This record gives sequence, C-alpha cells and structure tokens, in this order.
Amino acid sequence: MCGDLSRRDFIKLAGLSACSMVFKSPPPEDARRPLGLGRVTVAWIYMYAEPSFQARRLTTLKRDTIITLLAREISDEGPSHNPLWYRVPGGYAHSGHLQRVRWELQTPRTTIPEGGALFEVSVPFTRSYRKADTTSDPLYRLYYQSVAWVEAVERGMDGRLWYRLLDDLLKVRYFVRAEHLRRVEPEELTPISSDLPPGAKRIYVSLAQQEMLAFENDYLVMRTRISSGVPDSQPRENGIPTATPTGHFYITKKAPLRHMGDGRLTDSLEAYELPGVPWVSFFHSTGVAFHGTYWHTDFGRRKSHGCINMHTEEAKWLYRWTLPTIEADVMLKAGHGTSITIG
Repeated sequence: MCGDLSRRDFIKLAGLSACSMVFKSPPPEDARRPLGLGRVTVAWIYMYAEPSFQARRLTTLKRDTIITLLAREISDEGPSHNPLWYRVPGGYAHSGHLQRVRWELQTPRTTIPEGGALFEVSVPFTRSYRKADTTSDPLYRLYYQSVAWVEAVERGMDGRLWYRLLDDLLKVRYFVRAEHLRRVEPEELTPISSDLPPGAKRIYVSLAQQEMLAFENDYLVMRTRISSGVPDSQPRENGIPTATPTGHFYITKKAPLRHMGDGRLTDSLEAYELPGVPWVSFFHSTGVAFHGTYWHTDFGRRKSHGCINMHTEEAKWLYRWTLPTIEADVMLKAGHGTSITIG
C-alpha cells in the first residue's frame, strides 16, 4: 500500500513503479471549493463560451435561477465599467445581473419585540402570502439581503411558524416562512466613528466616474463604485426626474427599509415593485437616497431612477457611519445629517 505523498515526492517517483495504483490529477481548486451561489436578477441573461459578450452564446438563464459560481474572471474584453465575470458550470456569465446569495435557514424566533423588529432575508428568495398559508393569495417574492419589518410570529396552517410583516409603503400585512428570515441584531447597527464631530464626515459622489467617496476630515475611509440615475429622455408621470440631482445636500432621513416602485399589491415578478430595499439614507425632497441593491450588481454605470445604488453591505456601512444616528428597530429617523456633494 502506498503512503501519502507530497507533490515533491510524487515528482521524484513519477517514473518509478513503486505503486501499482493509477494517480489522477486532482480536480481544479475552484471545482472543489466553488465561490458560492448566484441568483439571476432579471428576466434572463446569456451564458457564454468565454468571458466576453462577443463570445458564442450557449444558453439563457432565467430570472431567479440559482447557479453555482466556480471562479471569478476579470475579462480583458470588459465591459470597462465592470469586467467581472463568473465561470459557471458549462460556461461564463457576466456578474452584472447575478446576485451573490446564500441558503441559510434560520431557527424561527418564537417572540418578537413589542412594536416589531428588523429581519433580513437569508435565502435566495422567498414568497410572501396574504395569510400564513401557501394556499392563500401569493404576493411579492422577497430577495436575499432585503429587509423586512416583522410584527409577530404565528403558527400557519402547515403547523410551521410564519412571520407577519408590515409593508412600510402600503401599510398592509403579509406573511413569510419564519425560517427564511434572519433577525438583524441591534449590535449589527452600532454607529461607526460616532466620536467624531458632525462636520468631520463628508461624502462626495462623482457621476462621471460613478464613484462614492467618504471622508473623515481629509482621510478617505471608503471608495466604491455606485450606480446613479439614468439621464431623463422625457419626464415621468410623477414629474420626478430620473437623473440624480447635482449640488450640495445633507442626509435628512434614514430608514432601514423602504418599499420602492409603483406601490401595487401583486405577485407579478415583472412588476416594478421593490419591497424591503435595505439601508436607506435620504438626502433629497423627492426621495432620492443611498441604498442597498439586490436587483443588480452592475455598478459603475447609470441604472437607477435617481437614487444612488450601492452594494448592500456598503450601504449598510454608510447607514451606520452617517448622521443622523438611527437606533436599531426604528423605522424612520429625521435630522440634519452628513454633508454630500454630487457633481
């Protein structure tokens, strides 16, 4: 029987027949330890033979398909604003509409703090219902890292625990399976650099570079790609421009979640409804804000209806770092906050 061989020992013995067994090359590192999972965030995307939009198209991946991400590839073919691709089983997919997700089932809480508490979706997606019953009317799909306001826990028709959610925009209640939501613990929202005087923090957003820079005095503490509003070709029905406003502003309100979109109660996956948009820091009277984004990761180009789209983790950092300070499990906080320059 052969003992374990180091790579050096194996090379030395490669020409010998000390062992009769056949040695096979180990699988690629990324095949044994994939990066994780990705969710398709739009109606469909293409899978390509190479990490390039000019490469041969192999197949389409439809909305909410969950796919294994094997490895990251920075492509010389771009696109220049976001050259990140993923190697996936059978080909390559661009990162712009693949959300990195996890499947982390939770132990349901049997009690909820009086008045409600913050929870975060911990699975790629979950369906909400009008009642704690999968045979009742289905409503929105809630996506990974979106945030929900949980009012109560109830035993469903299936004998399992369900959370009752309050929609912050429509003021209606609906239900999701409790094991699909993770409690956002209060210590996760501890303010960052709270000892600094109010004027020491400032934010600069470059629309040309699609970047956000955060400073403490003259020290840069965060620099990241964002997606601002698309230029207006014609006014929207509500009269609010889709281009991000330029000038000097202050954060005036903060909310841990906001239902954005048309405000319709629907189960359509194609409707413009974004419940649970996380970690929202408002700075304009029209509702323009910094916030986390679960419907794309194509940062570095204009894509929004005016807001500053950010990686969810980075939006949460900004939410904690900026003023006004907002306590955990508070739905809305107003105040004269951190200064912002957009140009």
